[in-house]
Amino acid sequence: MRLQPPALARSAFDTSPDERADDGLVARLLADPTTRVLRVNGDRAPAVGTRLLWEAPDAVTDAAEWGFLGRAGDGSARLVAAVEPPRSSDGRDDDGWVSLRMVGGDLSDEDAGALVTAVSLARWFADFRFCPRCGSPAPLRAAGWSRLCSGCGRQQFPRTDPAVIVAVRDAANERLLLGQNAAWAAQNRFSTFAGFVEAGESLETAVRREVAEEAGVVVDELSYRGSQAWPYPRSLMLGFHAVAEDAAPARPDGEEITEVRWFTRAEIASSLAGTGPVALPGSASIAHRLITDWCEEDE
Repeated sequence: MRLQPPALARSAFDTSPDERADDGLVARLLADPTTRVLRVNGDRAPAVGTRLLWEAPDAVTDAAEWGFLGRAGDGSARLVAAVEPPRSSDGRDDDGWVSLRMVGGDLSDEDAGALVTAVSLARWFADFRFCPRCGSPAPLRAAGWSRLCSGCGRQQFPRTDPAVIVAVRDAANERLLLGQNAAWAAQNRFSTFAGFVEAGESLETAVRREVAEEAGVVVDELSYRGSQAWPYPRSLMLGFHAVAEDAAPARPDGEEITEVRWFTRAEIASSLAGTGPVALPGSASIAHRLITDWCEEDE
C-alpha cells in the first residue's frame, strides 16, 4: 500500500535557504511591494476559511520579530512576523485567527508548509533570546534562522527535539491499541503512544521504552511510516507501526495515560468518520495518519 504523507509533511513551500546569508534580506524584502507577511502569535495565524491571510508588510503595526520563510509559487517573498503576547493554543478565535493544530490538515500544501515553518520559527524566537552558555542577548541573524551571542559569540540555530509516535497493533492485525491521556478524559479522546527520544537512545529503543512505560506491552516488528514537524513546543515526530508480542498485559501507566483500549477496524473507521465510540486525533497530527493507514491497509 502506498502511504500518504502526514498533513504537515506534504509541504510544497520553497524555504529558499540560499538567500538567508544576505544580512540585509529582511529589510530589503520589507520594502518590496510584492512581499507578503504572515503574522503569527503563539501557534496562531490569521486566515480566511482554509486559506492563510498573507498581508502587506505595512499591515503589521504590532512589535514583531521578523524571519524569512521563503518563496511562494509565484516567486514572491514570504516573511513571518512573530507578534506578542502569545495567545492560547486551544480552539479557534472569533477574530479569524486559527491554530496550526486545528486547521493544519485542511490547508493547501503550500500554506501548511508555510504555517508549520512560521510557528516553529516564532516559538524559537520567543524561547531562545539569550545565549545558553553565558546568558548574553543573542540577536537574530541569517534572516531569522540563527542567533549570534553578543557576549561570547556563540551561534545557535532553531532547535528540533526528536520524538517517536507509534500505532500498536495485535499479532493478528485485527485490533489497534490506543491510549487516553489524562488531559483528554472529558473529551473521550484516544490516540497513539508518543514520547521524546532520550539521550543516547536510538529511535527503536525509544519506541519500545515508551510503549512499555505507557501501555505495558512489549512491541516488535517496528516499521517506520513517516515524520512531520510538530512545534508543540519544537518536536519532530517520527512515526512507526509496531506489533504487540502479547495483547493481554496492556494497561495504562496511571499517570500520563489513564486508559488503554484495543479497537477493531470497524470501531476505528466509525470514529474517524465522527460516529464511533471515541474521539480520535485531528487531521493535522501524524497520529491521525498512523491510525488511518492501519485502518485502510486492507482496503
